[in-house]
Amino acid sequence: MQLIYHSEPFGYDEPTLSGILLDARRCNERDGITGALVCRHDIYLQLLEGPAAKVEATYERIIRDDRHAAPETLVSRHIADRIFADWAMLHDPAKSLIWSREEVSDGAIARASEGDLLTVFEDLAAHVKHGSPQ
Repeated sequence: MQLIYHSEPFGYDEPTLSGILLDARRCNERDGITGALVCRHDIYLQLLEGPAAKVEATYERIIRDDRHAAPETLVSRHIADRIFADWAMLHDPAKSLIWSREEVSDGAIARASEGDLLTVFEDLAAHVKHGSPQ
């Protein structure tokens, strides 16, 4: 299963982000989940991949996590292949390949199609694969 959601960071700072990434990597390795997290002061955009029950349980934990405000599912689908098969949780920092802060503020997420969202993550995977880590 593949799930993409977005939320608004609550109390975003480096220690909070480090805690999120540490928790995500530990739990994802345990549960066979892979994915990527795009995070900035204005947005969390995350792709999770793995067994459906585990992905759904992970998303339920995220919904209850007070570091995320207003989580919203954007894509939920069954897949044959993972985009981030080698990453328990890739972190794409503030110099992200996604929309600018102004575009996010102007509603880019709401206007994005499933294809647009998948392209964000496919581009990120290609960027990392070709030796341009963030």
